[in-house]
Amino acid sequence: MPEHRSLKPASPWVEIVTTEADWDVADPALLRTIYAQLVWIRTFEQYVLDLAAAGLIHGPAHSSIGQEGGAVGSVLALTSEDSVNGSHRGHHQFLAKALHHVEPTGMDPLSAPSDQARDVLLRTLAEICGLDRGWSHGRGGSMHLRWKEAGAMGTNAIVGGGVPQAAGFAWSHRQAGTPAVSVTYFGDGAVNIGSTLESMNLAGAWSLPVCFFIENNQYAVSTSVHEATAEPRLSARGMGFNIASWKADGMDPLAVHLAMSEAVAYMRSGRGPTVVEVDTYRFFHQNGGFAGSAFGYRDKGEERSWRDRDPLKQTASHLERRCIMTAAETTEAIVRAKAVMDEVGQVLFEPLPGGKPGQRRIKPTEWPDPEWVDVGVRGDLSEFDTAPVVAAAGHAVPVQETKFIDAVAAVMARRMETDSRVFVMGEDVHRLNGGTNGATRGLPDRFPGRILGTPISENAFAGMAGGIALDGRFVPVVEFMYADFMWVAADQLFNQIGKARHMYGGESSVPLVLRSKVAMRTGYGSQHSMDPAGVFATSPGWRIVAPSTPYDYVGLMNTALRCQDPVVVLEHVDLYGSSGPGPVDDLDYCLPVGKAAVRRPGSDVTVLTYLGMVPYVLEAVEEFGQVDGEVIDLRWLDRASIDWDTIEASLTKTNQVLIAEQGAIGTSYGGWLADEITRRFFDLLDAPVRRVTGAESSPSISKVLERAAIAQKDEVIAELARIARY
Repeated sequence: MPEHRSLKPASPWVEIVTTEADWDVADPALLRTIYAQLVWIRTFEQYVLDLAAAGLIHGPAHSSIGQEGGAVGSVLALTSEDSVNGSHRGHHQFLAKALHHVEPTGMDPLSAPSDQARDVLLRTLAEICGLDRGWSHGRGGSMHLRWKEAGAMGTNAIVGGGVPQAAGFAWSHRQAGTPAVSVTYFGDGAVNIGSTLESMNLAGAWSLPVCFFIENNQYAVSTSVHEATAEPRLSARGMGFNIASWKADGMDPLAVHLAMSEAVAYMRSGRGPTVVEVDTYRFFHQNGGFAGSAFGYRDKGEERSWRDRDPLKQTASHLERRCIMTAAETTEAIVRAKAVMDEVGQVLFEPLPGGKPGQRRIKPTEWPDPEWVDVGVRGDLSEFDTAPVVAAAGHAVPVQETKFIDAVAAVMARRMETDSRVFVMGEDVHRLNGGTNGATRGLPDRFPGRILGTPISENAFAGMAGGIALDGRFVPVVEFMYADFMWVAADQLFNQIGKARHMYGGESSVPLVLRSKVAMRTGYGSQHSMDPAGVFATSPGWRIVAPSTPYDYVGLMNTALRCQDPVVVLEHVDLYGSSGPGPVDDLDYCLPVGKAAVRRPGSDVTVLTYLGMVPYVLEAVEEFGQVDGEVIDLRWLDRASIDWDTIEASLTKTNQVLIAEQGAIGTSYGGWLADEITRRFFDLLDAPVRRVTGAESSPSISKVLERAAIAQKDEVIAELARIARY
C-alpha cells in the first residue's frame, strides 16, 4: 500500500472571531469612527435608493446596504497613500476611503460633517446621478467612482475587471520604495473569474503588497455561492497561490478591522499579498430597493437572520453597552445624517415644475454640456510641447543601413537608460537573449528588475500594466508575443485601459505602450497571425502606430513612450529581419503624432498602406509600371491621428484611392477607413474606394492556404491592373 502524507498549506489561513472582550478593549475613538462611517454610508445609500425609486438615477443603483461593515472595518486600517479599487457595488468602499482621507484622525457620529466630508457626499451623489460636479463629471456614474487623491483608484462595472489593476498599484508602490499597499474589493462572483485568479498567481509569484478583499455576500445576482463553487470558504483560494489568508464576519466591523490590520501589517513588512474574506449580506436585490425574496431566490427567514446582525445595530449595541454613546445618541446620529443628506440633495434637485408635491427634478444647470461628449477620449498631446519632435518627411538625423530588430532593442535601451520610469514586461522578455525576437537583447543585465518576465496570463499582466499607468509614476511597456493574444486580454485592453481616461472625466492619463507583432507568413496558423489594427481602430482611447522602417521605429517608439495615452505599437515579422535607414547615433528624436509619410509620389492613384504591406506595395507599383501610384505609409492608424491633410492633398491630384492591407477582410482596418474617406472626400473621388485585403479566413498552417489567405505584392498588382483597364 502506498504511504499517504497529509499536505499543509505553505501560508497561514486563519479566521478571526471577536468576543465581547475584544469590543471592551477597543479604542472608543475607533468605535465612534466606525459607527460614524456606518451611519453616513447607510444614510447615503438609502438616499440613493429613494432617488432611484423616484426615477432620478439613470442606470443601476447597486446598493451596499448590509455590507458596510466590511468596507468601514477594512478602510480604517489604511492611509491615504494606500490604493483601493472595487466592484460595481462599490459606493461603500469609495465613501469609506474618501471620508477617511478627509478625516484621517476619525469622525464623530454626533458632529456635523466637515466641509470636506460634505463635499465628498455631494460630489459622490452628483456622480451617481451623472452630473457635472461629480468626480468624473458624470461619466462614471454609480459603477465608476474614482478620486485618485484619496487613493480611491476606481470602482469597476466588469466583474473582476479591476483586480489586475490593483496588482499594478501594488507594484508601483513597491517600485517607488514606499510602504503603501493596494486593496482590491470584489465579491463571491469574481472569485471564479480568470482575471482574479491570474492576478492572485502573479501577485504571489512577485510578492506584491496587494490585498484581495472578498466580500462574500452569498449571491452573484441570484446564484448562491454554494451553487457556484464546491469550496464556499472563498479565502481558500489564497492557499493555491501561497497567499496568507484571513476570514472574518463581515457583519462585525471590529472583526474585519482586526483581520485587515493584521493583513496590512503583513504586507507592509514585505511578505507579499494577502486575502481577506468577509461573510456579509446585501439586504436588497442586485439592483434597486427590493429584497431578494421578492424575486424568489431568497426566503424571508434568511433575510431576517442576516438583518438581525446588521453592522449598525451591532456597533450601536456595543457603544451603548460600554456607555460610549447612549441609545438616544446612536439614534440621533442617524437623524442628523438624514438631515445633512437632505441639505446635500437640495444643491442638486429642485421641485418639478407642475409636478405633485414632493416631486423633484435635477436642476438643469447640473447636467454636463452635451458638446463635451467626446472630449477626453484621448489627451491633448500637450506633453509634446517641449519634446524633440522632428519633421515628418525625410530623415532629420544622420542615418545608416540598420537591421530593423536592432533598432527595436536600441531605442528601448536608450529610453530605459534616460528614464528610470520605463520598464518592460511580457512572456520570456527576460530570457532567450532578448525574448522570442531579440527586442530586449542585453536589457535584463543592464536594467535589473526592469525587464519582467511574466506568467502566461495576458489578462493579468496587461491589466497590471493598466494599473501602473493609472497610478502614473511609471511607464509600462507590455509585449504580447502575438497579436492574437490580445483577445485573451480584451477586457483589460478595451473595457479598462482604452476607456479609462474618458470614463474618469477625461483627465486621467494612461501612459502605456503595448508592443505586439503581426506574424503572417510564419506558419503559425490561425491563432498566431492576425493583424489587430482594425479592432483597435474601432475601439476608443487607443493610439495606433505602425512603423515600417528602422528610422520610423525609433521616432515613433519615442513618441509612444512620451504620449500620455495608451499606444499600441504594431510590428511585423517580415520587417524584423529587414534592413533600412536607421539613426547613426541619435536615438532621442520623436516623429510627430498624426503625420504620414509619402514613400513614393504619383499622380494616378493614392495607395494607402501600413506596416509590413508598405514594401509589397512599393514593389508592386514599380513592377507593374502602368499606374503611377502615390504610396502613403500611414504610420498612425487611430481615428484621432490619421493624417487627413496628406490624404486630401494626394486625392486632389489622383482622384482615386486604393487601401492595401494584408489582414483578413472581417477584422479589416481598411473597412472603416474606406467609409471615412468616402464621407470626407466624396467630391474628390472619381471612383469608389478600392481595397486589397486578405481572405475571410485566418491564415492556415498549410503553406499554400496560408499564402492564399493574405495579401502581398501579387494582389496589389492585380488591383493596379484593374485600375489600368478603367
